[in-house]
Parts: sequence; C-alpha cells; structure tokens
Amino acid sequence: MPVIGSLIKGIINVADNVTGDSNPVQEQEEVLASLLNKAADTDFGKHYNFEKILDAKNSYEAYKNKVPYFDYNTINEAWWSKLHDNEHDITWPGNPNYFALSSGTTGKTSKRIPVTEDMIKAIKSAGIKQVLALSNFDIPADFFEKGILMLGSSTDLLENNDHLEGEISGISASNIPSWFRGYYKPGKEIAEIDDWDKRVKKIVAEAPNWDIGALSGIPSWIELMLKEVIKGHNLNHIHEIWPNLEVYTSGGVAFGPYEKSFNALMGRPITVIDTYLASEGFIAFQNRPETDAMKLVTDNGIFFEFVPFKAEYINENGSLTPDAPAIMLSEVEEEQDYVLIISTVSGAWRYMIGDTIEFTDVSKAEIRITGRTKFFLNTVGSQLSVNKMDDAVQHIEQEFNCTIPEYTLCAKKYEDGFYHTWYLGSTTKMDEAAVVKALDKSLKDANKNYKVARSKALQGVKVNLINPEVFYAWNDERKKKGGQVKMERVMGEEKFSEFEDFVANW
Repeated sequence: MPVIGSLIKGIINVADNVTGDSNPVQEQEEVLASLLNKAADTDFGKHYNFEKILDAKNSYEAYKNKVPYFDYNTINEAWWSKLHDNEHDITWPGNPNYFALSSGTTGKTSKRIPVTEDMIKAIKSAGIKQVLALSNFDIPADFFEKGILMLGSSTDLLENNDHLEGEISGISASNIPSWFRGYYKPGKEIAEIDDWDKRVKKIVAEAPNWDIGALSGIPSWIELMLKEVIKGHNLNHIHEIWPNLEVYTSGGVAFGPYEKSFNALMGRPITVIDTYLASEGFIAFQNRPETDAMKLVTDNGIFFEFVPFKAEYINENGSLTPDAPAIMLSEVEEEQDYVLIISTVSGAWRYMIGDTIEFTDVSKAEIRITGRTKFFLNTVGSQLSVNKMDDAVQHIEQEFNCTIPEYTLCAKKYEDGFYHTWYLGSTTKMDEAAVVKALDKSLKDANKNYKVARSKALQGVKVNLINPEVFYAWNDERKKKGGQVKMERVMGEEKFSEFEDFVANW
C-alpha cells in the first residue's frame, strides 16, 4: 500500500477543502490596492502619483485614466533599462535578483523581464495552489510518490553584473523548495545542461532509472523528448518504460493541436492539465477535470485588465491604441476575446503580455488562451485568431486521419492577390488540393469575417505539407530550441520568405 502517497493525498484533500470558495472580483480589488501601496514610493509610483490614485473614490478608474498601456519596448526604454545600471526602486521596491530572458515567438532579441523575490514567492504560491487542486482529479495515491520530469530551460543561469538571467522555467526550477527536490527530475546536474539535445540525451540514458508519474513542459518539446526516449530504448510507447505516468501539465500554448500526436506516444490515456506560466508570472492553471479551461490566479500578486480584442483597438505591430477601452474582472463577458493586460509584483504596470484570452466561466474566473495579438491575421479583413486556426487544423486532422503538431502561415501577396499560405507539419501523405478545399471550408464555416474576406480581396488558401522536423530545425538554427520556445503561428512576409528558403534547403 502506498502509505506516503495516501498521506500526501489526504493532506491535499483536507487543505483544498479548508481553502473553500474564493471571490475573484474582491481578490482583484485587494491585489490592485496592495500593488499600488507597495510601489507608491518607487520612481514609477511617484511619477504617476499612486498615493492620489489610492485616495480616489474609484481607484481602478483613477489608475487606468492616469497610467498608459505599456508593452515591453515602451516600459523597458522608459523604466526597466535603469535597473541594469543598478538603480533601485524604479517600478518596484529594490532591484530584482533575476531577469527572465524571453524573445517570445516574434522578437528578434531577448527581452529582459524583471523577476523580483515577491514574484518568486508568488510563483511558488501558485504552484502550491495547483498541487492542492489535484484533489479534484481522479489520481491514484501512489502518484504522489513518483518523480516529476520538468523539461524547461537550463537552470544554469547566466551572471550579469549583480543579477542572474535565464528563461522563467529555468529560474523557477532553480528555486524549487527543498522538500520537492526528491521528486524533481531530471535533477540538478542534467537540468543545468544548456544544450537541449545534450540534455535530452542524458534524460534518455537515465530514463530506465526513474519512476515518472508526471511530465511538465511545452508540448512540442515534451513530444520530441518522449520520441527520443521511445527510440533510444526501442519501445512501442512511453508507458513501457514509465508505467506509472499519470499526469502531463502542459503550458505556454494551446494543447489542442498536439493532442493527437501526443496521445500516439502513450500506452493509455493520462490526465492533461493546462497551466499558464509566462515570463511575467504564473497567470492561471486548470483546477478541475470538467473543463480544459484554466482558473486565473486572482489573489497572488497579479492584477488583470481586459481589452476587447477588436481590430480597431490593435495597431499593425500588435500593440494597443491609446484609447482602447479596458475593463476589470467584474465587467467581463463570456465568449468574447480579450487582450490580457497585467500589473504585477515584478513592477509591470498595465503591461500588454501579448496574449488573447476568452472567459469560459466568469463566476469561476476561468479562461482559455485564444492566441497572440501579433498572430491576429487581419489582412483584407479575415480576422483570424490562433484559436480559429487551431480549430481548423484539428478539423483537418480528423478529416484526413493525420497528426499536425506544428504549422505556420502568412497572408502572402501573389500576382493575383492575397492568399493565406500555410505550412502544415505532418508525416501523413495527403492530397494537397483536398486539404486546401477542406481547410478553406472549415475557416469559412467557423468565421464569418473570413468568409466575407474570401468573397472580396482574399483569393484563397495555399497549403504546403512538410515534415514536422522542419519546424524544430528552424527553431534550432535560431538558437530557440527547447525551454519556453513556441513556434510562430503567423509570420510577416519578410520572415516567411526566410522560412520558405529554409524549407526549400532543408
């Protein structure tokens, strides 16, 4: 009998019951007040007069009327860049010990996003909340005695003057609590290996020695790692070497496009739990099995705002127009796409993280990531968000009995007009003309704006079927393999031209 596992599961069940129901709207009001209070004496707080905002009859209205929207470039140029000159109390008290490196999916150079001690504590706290939520899932007691394989970025952080730099997954893993280290795989030595392929090679070698109960990481890189383990030990599926694998916590991107190819690597179904950990903080996690939506972490150092995701509020570069209207949690509606805006204990203020979300249950503050503002394809009015693209790709998977774990596209101009030019990653042989027809129909049926655009300036769809390995090789060549790296779903014409050249020469 798994005595320790039963004990841990019992503690989790009791703790989760004690926490009871929350009030997300009230929690958010308290978080905003706390953020403004703590940062009132910083340079940023003095510049925007946080004390006066706190004294206002409606602090939120005063806050959004006084403080403009920021994206990384604008807040870094005006404020965060001073932190690298060892200045203190700029946008948050003190000077951060860490900076999260994030080029995201669209940036050419690494962003350096401050990660304060308060944020480290907040991430740990959100992680504990997620563990407590496991009581809502049907997971056997012995699961809590198994190893957890976290495939993030290297924990060998870079020293830069008086702080350390690395991807947020590496920073988080380097700060795991001591009690968790016995469960944590691949362990400190392997986790510090910077080269992703070398790290995976070590994981393959150690795989028979581990009893893995859970996996955590970006879907594309988890799949590649699992394939290497299966190949390296001549297995039919991963459960032949890790029979007690029960849970996969996904994150960073929607799991839907990877579901079919991921399940093909399993010997039996496992529980998939979505998480939303970004360089800017731990934003949400799935806390119940009845839905694949995630609950916003509303009481833990992040204040959320929401801008309706409409073409008139989005600039060509993906930023927001100054007059784009923002609302707080008490005003949101379900089945409406919103641009996510955050203010945090790392000194991000009205910060546009770049993601779009929709609410599936307002009362529970449950959301689903729907895409990226820079991946919003609105050439000639088609208004396609990533979730619509994902749905169309999943439709192709079902209709052609194939797997398409990766894809990218561009609204590319040809002599006769614009076409949405897709590259679909699949090893299945398919008739490209038939795929074109099915993809175009799926998008028309699901999106009225796309259907209207197809009757006007958008000439149609072009499809190129390529091996999924091409996408991984593309990222690898750009030193963007593993960790938090995600494939760009939509490219501009210049980068798309580079991608097409790469594909042609692969």
